[in-house]
Amino acid sequence: MGETVRWLTPEEQRAWRGFVRLHERLGGRLGRLLQSESHVSPADFAVLVHLTDTPEGRQRYQDLARALEWEKSRMSHHIARMAGRGTVVREDCLEDARGAFVVITDVGRAAVEAAAPRHVEAVRELFMDHVTPSELRVVAEISERVIRKLDEDRS
Repeated sequence: MGETVRWLTPEEQRAWRGFVRLHERLGGRLGRLLQSESHVSPADFAVLVHLTDTPEGRQRYQDLARALEWEKSRMSHHIARMAGRGTVVREDCLEDARGAFVVITDVGRAAVEAAAPRHVEAVRELFMDHVTPSELRVVAEISERVIRKLDEDRS
């Protein structure tokens, strides 16, 4: 426990706190907008977007939980609620009796398709319209590099 803490410099602290505030404020604003205008929760939207990005609109529970950084119990409870609303269904995995798939339904696809145009409009208004193309490339490069490192050090 005698390790030396590498405290953040003032410049690092400014960047980190700014990033955290940006993430919190954008997430909160987008979440409220989704809920109020599209009646889709941010968690539902995240699940539905991931499913629409996969072939056949289906993904194994564990892969979806990993992609969203959710605990197994949160995933299980949330998917049960979404299934109750008819936006997803659970399908058993024939190859692995212990595994299961989450599959988007027509109701879920309609919900995400209805929410997506306003969501992307808000992303433009709240973020894209305030950064230059070169800044956007830097944000993308930083994000991709940090995500690669997080994926390597999965714990």
